Amino acid sequence: MILDKLDQNILAEMQKDGSISNLDLADRVGLSPSPCSRRVKQLEDEGIISGYATLLDPKKLGLKLHVMVQISMDRHTPDRFDCFEKELESYPEVISCMLFTGHSADYIIELLVESMESYQELLLNRLTRIPGVGDVQSSFVLRKVIDRTSVPLNHLKNLNSKL
Repeated sequence: MILDKLDQNILAEMQKDGSISNLDLADRVGLSPSPCSRRVKQLEDEGIISGYATLLDPKKLGLKLHVMVQISMDRHTPDRFDCFEKELESYPEVISCMLFTGHSADYIIELLVESMESYQELLLNRLTRIPGVGDVQSSFVLRKVIDRTSVPLNHLKNLNSKL
């Protein structure tokens, strides 16, 4: 699907405010409501819009400790990685998990927990007991300097002009 300027504007506006009504969205991008709704539906059908979410403030919910954990696996086998990843899916504290290359760790996991005590319990009683977990290194976020949920769209102008 080639995204024209209207599609790009729709995506930009929806990333700014995911709860925007179709009427307001249509007004902001210069369309009438029906064509705007059809474009949003097409963007959803194409998988460009993959879902909708409500962003919560972790600190206001008592999740005051933001932890980045680097995990090195003891063996690099598909079974080890699958087991680890499946187990992590059951941990609600894990908000992100990335498999890495070119780094001393295999995974970097992002966690939100209430306190250092909560993290200690998670680390010692659950995380390090997953089969295959070798080395674990933790870092604690002092503050977020940039915290975006939006995906950059500026490259689409250049991409579409080349087509």
